[in-house]
Amino acid sequence: MIQKRRRSLSFLCRPRTIFTASSIAAMFDSRDSSVSKTLLATPSPLRLLAAFALLLSGSAFAVAQDESDLLSNVRKLTFEGRRAGEGYFSADGTRMVFQSERDPSNPFYQIYVSDLETGDIQRVSPGFGKTTCGWIHPNGEKVLFASTHADANSERLQKEELDFRASGESRRYSWDYDPNYELYAAELDQIEPGSTKGLTALTSAMGYDAEGSYSPDGKQIVFASNRAAYSRELTEREREQFERDPAFMIDLYIMNADGSNVKRLTNEPGYDGGPFFSPDGQRICWRRFAPNGATAEIFTMKTDGSDVQRLTEINAMSWAPFYHPSGEFLVFTTNKHGFANFELYLVRADGEGEPVRLTTTEGFDGLPVFLPNGNQLSWTTTRVVDSDGKIVMEDGEPKKSTSQIYLADFDVETARRRLGLTESSDNNSTDEDASLARSNLTATAPGFRPGDVMRHVDYLTRPELGGRLTGTPGEKRATAYVAAYLESLGFVPAGQNGTFFHDFEFPAGSTLGPANELTITTSSPGGDSATTDAKLTESWTPLSFSQTGDIESGEVVFAGYGLQVPGDEENDEYDSYVHLNVADRWVLVLRDLPQDISAEQRQRMARYGDPRRKATIARDLGARGIIFVAGPTSQVKRDVIRFDANASQAQVSLAAISISNEVASKLVRAGGHDLKELQSHLDDGKMAMGIPMSGITVEASIEINRRTGTGRNVIARLPVDSEANSTDDVQFPVVMVGAHIDHLGRGGGSNSLARSDEENQVHVGADDNASGVAAMLEIAQYLVDQRNSGRLKMKRDLMVAAWSGEELGLFGSQAFVDDFSKLYPAAPIQEPSEDDIAIAHAHGMTPDAASLGDAVAVYLNLDMVGRLRDKLIVQGIGSSPGFEGEVQRRNVPVGVALQLDRTSTRLPTDASAFVARKVPILSGFTGAHEDYHTPRDTPDKLNYDGNADIANLFGLLTRGFLMSSDVPEFKLDEGQSTEEVPRARLTAYLGTIPDYAAGEVKGLKLSGVASGGPAETAGVRGGDVIVKLASQKIEDIYDYTYAIEALKIGETVEIVVNREGQDVTLSITPGSRD
Repeated sequence: MIQKRRRSLSFLCRPRTIFTASSIAAMFDSRDSSVSKTLLATPSPLRLLAAFALLLSGSAFAVAQDESDLLSNVRKLTFEGRRAGEGYFSADGTRMVFQSERDPSNPFYQIYVSDLETGDIQRVSPGFGKTTCGWIHPNGEKVLFASTHADANSERLQKEELDFRASGESRRYSWDYDPNYELYAAELDQIEPGSTKGLTALTSAMGYDAEGSYSPDGKQIVFASNRAAYSRELTEREREQFERDPAFMIDLYIMNADGSNVKRLTNEPGYDGGPFFSPDGQRICWRRFAPNGATAEIFTMKTDGSDVQRLTEINAMSWAPFYHPSGEFLVFTTNKHGFANFELYLVRADGEGEPVRLTTTEGFDGLPVFLPNGNQLSWTTTRVVDSDGKIVMEDGEPKKSTSQIYLADFDVETARRRLGLTESSDNNSTDEDASLARSNLTATAPGFRPGDVMRHVDYLTRPELGGRLTGTPGEKRATAYVAAYLESLGFVPAGQNGTFFHDFEFPAGSTLGPANELTITTSSPGGDSATTDAKLTESWTPLSFSQTGDIESGEVVFAGYGLQVPGDEENDEYDSYVHLNVADRWVLVLRDLPQDISAEQRQRMARYGDPRRKATIARDLGARGIIFVAGPTSQVKRDVIRFDANASQAQVSLAAISISNEVASKLVRAGGHDLKELQSHLDDGKMAMGIPMSGITVEASIEINRRTGTGRNVIARLPVDSEANSTDDVQFPVVMVGAHIDHLGRGGGSNSLARSDEENQVHVGADDNASGVAAMLEIAQYLVDQRNSGRLKMKRDLMVAAWSGEELGLFGSQAFVDDFSKLYPAAPIQEPSEDDIAIAHAHGMTPDAASLGDAVAVYLNLDMVGRLRDKLIVQGIGSSPGFEGEVQRRNVPVGVALQLDRTSTRLPTDASAFVARKVPILSGFTGAHEDYHTPRDTPDKLNYDGNADIANLFGLLTRGFLMSSDVPEFKLDEGQSTEEVPRARLTAYLGTIPDYAAGEVKGLKLSGVASGGPAETAGVRGGDVIVKLASQKIEDIYDYTYAIEALKIGETVEIVVNREGQDVTLSITPGSRD
C-alpha cells in the first residue's frame, strides 16, 4: 500500500444556524467533486445527522493553539470575489496564479496572476467558459490552465447559470467533469482580455483534461484525464459506473510541454488526480480515491509510472499533496478529525513514520503549497484572522468566511525534527529508548518477576512505536531498546561491524508498473473479429510471480483445469495436457478444481491446484504464458485474481495472468466454443483432452516493480569469560535464545485479522510478540546474574537474538543463518552430506543448506507466551532424543502445565530457520486466540504470572545447556510420516481459530471463530470441539485440514461439534479465501 491534490475545496457563506447537506457539498469546488459526491450520496437524514453530530460533538473545534509551533505571521493574500483558491507560485516566488469567482459576468472560476511585489492582478483566462487549475511555467513567461472556452455552448451555459442565480434560487454544488475541458498555455505578454489571443491548445481529446502542472525544467506536463472512457468501448459495468461518476475513470498522463508524446501513467480503479512533480523532477505525487469514492490516500511514483509508493494509510479523505522544495517531505490535506474538518498534515517522502499535524483550527484548511524558498506556506482556508494573524472567534468558535488564500512563515527545522528527518532527531529517539532501557534495568531484578515482564511489554506496545513493523522507525526504536538493555547487562555486540545489529533485506511488496498491456486478437469466423485491449485490474491482471517484459504474440490453447495429478492403485492419472501441444503458446486454464467432484477426489487433487504449481507445469511443457479464468460455474468472490502486493520476488519464467469471465467468454466464443459448456463438461472430474483455439492470439507487456526494504535484528553475546569483549573468540557451539520483536504496524497489506471498524489502527502485538521479547530479556538478566555470582559455570557462550521480519516470512532469522559464516568466519560449519539432503527432503526443509549443528548447540524460541491458560506448548521435542526428559526435569521447580509437541519442522516461527540447519530447537507457545493479529492484542490481556513462569522454565533450560559437557543430538523423530507431498491448497474458508493449547482432545478444539465468518454464521463457538466435517471424522488438526481441502465453496455441509459433552450438528457454507 494508496491522494488527492489540488482539488479546490471552497466554502460559501451560510447562516450560522443552518448546516445542510447541500451546504456541505458547496464547500467543494472542481477538484473536490469526489468529496461532494460522497457526502451527497448519503441518504439525507444521515447526512444531516452526521453534520450536526460533528458540530455538537466535544471535538467541534480546536483553536490553533499548536499551529504557532510551525506557522507564524499568518496573513491573507486574496480578498475579492465570491471565493478564491489554488494558489501556486512562480519559480522565483514573486507571482501567484490562482482561480477565483470574481467576475460579475461569469459565475465560474477564471484564472488570475497576482504580482506579489506590486499587488497587480492580471486575468489570464479569456473570461468565458469554465476554467481551473493554473500553473506558472518555470521561465515565468506563460501559464498553464484548463478551460472549456472552446466549447460552442460555453457562453450559453454561462448565461443560464447567471440567470438561475439572479432568480434567487440555489443549486446543489457539484463538478461536472465537463468533457470539453482542455489544457492551454497562455503567453503572458500576448494575452488580451476577452479574447483567446496568446492561448495555445495543448490537448484536443474528448474528455476531461485538467489538473496540469509543469515539470521543474518546463519540458513536461503531468495532468489528469478520463479521455480513455471516450476512446474505447466500455463494458456494461464500466458504462454504468462512468455515468454515475465520470471521475471514476480519471487517470494520470504525462506529455511534452507542447502537448506531444502523451503517455498514460496510472490505470487503477478510482480517481487519480492532482499530480505535481517533485523538486528534482524525478517523481510525481498525487492522490488516489478508492473505487467507491469514500476515501483517498497520498501516493508518489517515478515519472514513468513505476515504483508506486503509498505514503498514507489514514482511511479518510486525504488529498492535495505538495512537495517541500527539499524533497524530503510533503504537505497534504485530510479530514481524519471530522466529517467537514479539513486540516493540513506533513508526511515524509519515503513514507516512514507517522504524518505530523500542521493546522489545528476547525473548518477548512486545504490545498497547501510551499513557496520556492521553503520557508513559507500558502493554503486555502475559511478561517478569519485579525491584523496580528490571530484567529477571530465568534460564539466561542473560529469565525468562518468564504474560502480565500493565506500565507504564513513555516518553521522547516521543527517540521524536520517532528518527522524524524534530522540525524539528531533519530539519535534523540533511539537515545531515549536506550535511556529507558537502562532505567528499566535498575528497576528490575534477576528473578522472574511478573512486574518486570510487564515493564518490558509496556515499552514495546507503546503506540508511538507504531506496531513495530519491519523496516520502520518503530522497529528501529524497539531494537535500540533491546540492544541497550542487553549491553547494560554486560552482553557484547555480536552483529555486523562490531555492533549489536544485523541488517537484512526483505521483500517490501510489489506494484504494477505502467507498462502492463494485454491485447487479444480474434479472427475466427465463429465470433467477432476484433482486437481487444483489456483494462488492467478490472478485466485482467498479472500474477505476482509472473515473468515480466514483452511477451510475444502466440496462439491460445485451452487446457481445462491445467492439472497433472499422478495416479495410484485406486485412482487413474489425471492430465489436462494429454495430446495437447502447448509449446510457445498461451495456455488458458480454469482456476481451482473441477466443481462437482466428490470430497475424496477434491482432497486428492487439491494439492495440485495451486496457481503457481499450474504455472510451473505449463512452463515445463514449453508454454509462452498461462491465463487463469475462474469460469462461470465457479463461486469465488472475484473472477480476476487479486494482485498480491505483498508477494516475494520469486517468479516463474513464463507470463502468468488472470482474466475476467467476461473477457474469457468472448475469447472462447471467438474460437467457436462456449466457456460455460466447456467448464460444465469438466466439472464432474472426468479427464478430457485440451482444445486449440484457432484464430486467437494473445500478447502482453508485463511490468511488476518488486521492491526491497531493510530490517534489523539484535544479536548479543554473553561470553564465558566475564572479562571478554566483542573481539575475543566465540566459544562454539553457542546456545541461542531468541524471540521476534516485529509485529504488523497498522495492519495494512499484512496478515491482519482486524475487523472493518479496526482498520488502520496500530497493532501493538502484546502477546505477539512483546511477551516473548520480555521473557527473553528476563532470561538474559537471570543468566548474567548466575554467571557473575559464580553459580553458572558456562562451557560455551550464549547468544541472544531479537528477530525482525518474522511476520513477513521469517526473513530476519533466515538471513542470520544464511549470513552465519560471514558474521563468524571461525564458526565450524559443515556442508550437507547425501544423508543430510535426504533427511531434509523428507521433512520439507532446505536440502542444500550448510549445517550449523557444530556452531549452535541448541536454539530456544519464545513466540506468543503471554496468554497461558491451561498448558504451555513446547514444540521441537522431536528434534533431539533427550528433550522430553530435559524439559520435564527443568519444569519441576516451576510447575507449568505442559503439552510436549514433537513437531519440529515447518513451524511458523523463527525456530524453523535453525532446525533446517540441523540445530535442535525448543519453542514455547501458549496458543492462538481471538485477538491474534488484531489491534485487540493488548497488554491488559496478558497473564504476567504465566509469562514469568515460562521465562523461568526456559531460563533453566538455557542454564542447563550452557553448563552441560555434552550438547543435544540433532535427530528428528516427529512421530508421523514425513513423506514429501505438495503443500495443501485450501481454497475454502470457514473462519475457525484452533486452540493449540487444548491438549489431548479427540477432535479439533476451537479458541474462537472469526467475526462474520462462515463458522460464526453457522453457530459454531469458541470452545467447541469439531468431531466431524462433511462426513469426515476429525481427530486432530491434520484430519481437519484434509477435510477442508475436500470442501466446495458455497456448498453447504454438516459440521458436528462437541459442546459441553453433547454433539451438536450444524450446517456450514464455506466461503472463499480468494
